[in-house]
Amino acid sequence: MPLTLPSWQPHAPLQPLTLPWLQQAGVEVAVLRLDLIDPLISGNKWFKLKHHLHAAMQAQAEGVISLGGAHSNHLHALAAAGMRFGFATVGLLRGHEQITPTVLDLQRFGMHLHWLGYGGYRERHQPGFWQPWQQAYPGFYPIPEGGGGLPGALGCTDLLTMVREQLPALGWRDYDGWWLAAGTGTTLAGLLLAEAGARPVYGAMAVPDDHGVAQNVAAIVGEGEFQLIDASRCGFAKVDAELLGFIADSEAQGGIPLEPLYTGKALLALREQINAGQFGHGTRLIFVHTGGLQGRRGLRL
Repeated sequence: MPLTLPSWQPHAPLQPLTLPWLQQAGVEVAVLRLDLIDPLISGNKWFKLKHHLHAAMQAQAEGVISLGGAHSNHLHALAAAGMRFGFATVGLLRGHEQITPTVLDLQRFGMHLHWLGYGGYRERHQPGFWQPWQQAYPGFYPIPEGGGGLPGALGCTDLLTMVREQLPALGWRDYDGWWLAAGTGTTLAGLLLAEAGARPVYGAMAVPDDHGVAQNVAAIVGEGEFQLIDASRCGFAKVDAELLGFIADSEAQGGIPLEPLYTGKALLALREQINAGQFGHGTRLIFVHTGGLQGRRGLRL
């Protein structure tokens, strides 16, 4: 049966973030709570997926196939969407078979899993990678890792409208820029497309520079006013005591849950930039909470 989708328009509240170091600097931050749009299809993932899924529907695909790791927020959201909206999903996973809370969910949501090892996963960008999988799953539509590319970015342009509609309730007429974690740079690229140069977008890279975030963004939008800040703490998924202590303090003081791979690193990087004088008194920023809270279940914190 070809894939079908409902007309689902999730909404995320825009909430002020009150933390001592922000108040001391006179910087105002409002958090777009994408973590609250849905219990399972959470964060920025639906926005990155929706144009890919509509393309699959137009192609009359029988299901979709994509890639990710054993804690993947992308695969988690895709599998949950497949379960809810009734389409088949296949996940190609990095590494060797293991059980994590995310993997258990993928199985419970009905996603068919294949473990590629590490060498096999590194081949995902090579010509011909998809051919044997499309032979194994004829009629399935391939979605890039993380829901990336131009379709993923176009879905994230919706975030601008969501913010604009809620500014009056905060008493804000305008804001000075966006701040968000960057993994592939897809959401950042979507905001650049939406803003069309009107305001800068700052990406706190949760991965080292050699992961190609800048190149991914440039491939989607070409030139644009954005800045990438290294927030990776010397590697992807690197977690240390300072970061964990900062997250615990921020959650206690600000009341907004964070996770250490993306949102926690992005907020800590923002504090470091403010302390360095990057943003002065009176600056107003939109901080995008990109979700990912399900992934903290599998981390030994």
